[in-house]
Amino acid sequence: MAGKSLTIWCNAQFSADAERILKEGTRKHRLVRAAGAASVLTAGGEDSALESADIAFGQPDAGQCVRSENLKWIEVTSAGYTRYDNEPFREELRRRGAVFTNASSVFSEPCAQHALAMMLALGRRLPGALDEQRGERRWLFSELRSESRLMAGETVLMLGFGAIGRRLAELLAPFRMKIFAVRRKAYSEAGVHVISEERVSSVIAEADHVINILPDNESTRNYVNARRLSWCKRGAKFYNIGRGTTVDQGALIEALESGKLGAAYLDVMEPEPLPPSHPLWTTRNCHITPHTAGGRSDQDETLVRHFLKNLAAFETGAGAGEFADRVI
Repeated sequence: MAGKSLTIWCNAQFSADAERILKEGTRKHRLVRAAGAASVLTAGGEDSALESADIAFGQPDAGQCVRSENLKWIEVTSAGYTRYDNEPFREELRRRGAVFTNASSVFSEPCAQHALAMMLALGRRLPGALDEQRGERRWLFSELRSESRLMAGETVLMLGFGAIGRRLAELLAPFRMKIFAVRRKAYSEAGVHVISEERVSSVIAEADHVINILPDNESTRNYVNARRLSWCKRGAKFYNIGRGTTVDQGALIEALESGKLGAAYLDVMEPEPLPPSHPLWTTRNCHITPHTAGGRSDQDETLVRHFLKNLAAFETGAGAGEFADRVI
């Protein structure tokens, strides 16, 4: 692709600074803006301009991507790629030698930090102290001190182990925890015991922290169900920074209300936004953030720079290993 002018289609909505960086970085190519815009979490619709594009950047319509024979590379502005995660899509891109990349490395750091923040907050009883400051303002010196826990020596089980899980494992390393992660292919990883699905029932029974990082697909929907929650040790803490559809929320509510789980932290739910009347808002020891784990103040600029780095690799005809966050 060296020296060739490319048509780059984009439907991502960016800040003014990020838009300036994108235009400057693609100045030797033709940058085409879609008629409609999409966000990180919202898919875009079909757009006629996509059909003549060499590259798509943003959240293009998956079906139109399959039909657009000219497309040689697609980069989505998200870590998740559920709508593209199917065999017909993969087969078509492989057939024409096209590349598909996501932005998982853009969001792995904030998601990992967010999970660590809640783990520390729950261990140090910060939500309880904040409730008192905003409520009756009782001086719960003895209660909060005696219930505070150290993470050192505790056991963590991650459900899923991609970019977020790897970064979280790095952040947890100084706490000297025993870290397990389940994924389809078990292999050794520094500081992490990667296990197969067959071992989940025994390992989850020992885990003090169960962290769900699963994406949404046919095999993961309602993965965290009543049966798997029943395997948890009493008082364990559950965290969801994956997708809301991977959890049976009714079963989760029951596990919290019964005291089986000590606490839950949810950054993702089903549906989103979570209606004010939804029982999760008032469930015992359930703590909610509104899908902000991946948030970062420099998100748009970082997404654009991620794309431009991959564009440089694409321009030179680089091999598969040269693309950041290559999926296909």
